[in-house]
Amino acid sequence: MPSIKFLSTIMLMIGLYFAPAGAALAASQAPYTQQAFAASQHEGKPILVDISATWCPICAKQHPIIDQLAESPMFGDLVIYKVDFDTQKDVVRSFGAQMQSTLIVFHGPKEKGRSVGDTDPDSIKALLLKAN
Repeated sequence: MPSIKFLSTIMLMIGLYFAPAGAALAASQAPYTQQAFAASQHEGKPILVDISATWCPICAKQHPIIDQLAESPMFGDLVIYKVDFDTQKDVVRSFGAQMQSTLIVFHGPKEKGRSVGDTDPDSIKALLLKAN
């Protein structure tokens, strides 16, 4: 019997294949700046703040999952801001993050959820859905 993760991947691929032409298919991804983040909050956008480090093996597992989910039409309005754990310590502190591999979702100005060290595609998807 196929695994849930396998079936989820197949369903995602089917959804991408049959998405209407011209539909917003991908979340936007950008390095974090306070100005861009504040603008997205003001616009009421769903937001993911991805706090990671280049040397982090958990982050390396998270990124392909996030990238795959970001391609789904259900996350077409999502804005993903990348925060470097090592070089943006002031930003890391401003979000109250204690470590890399921290994912924080917002809808507009309101934090809707966070996770640390999660590499399960289903729970990361559930976290991102909280931002919608």
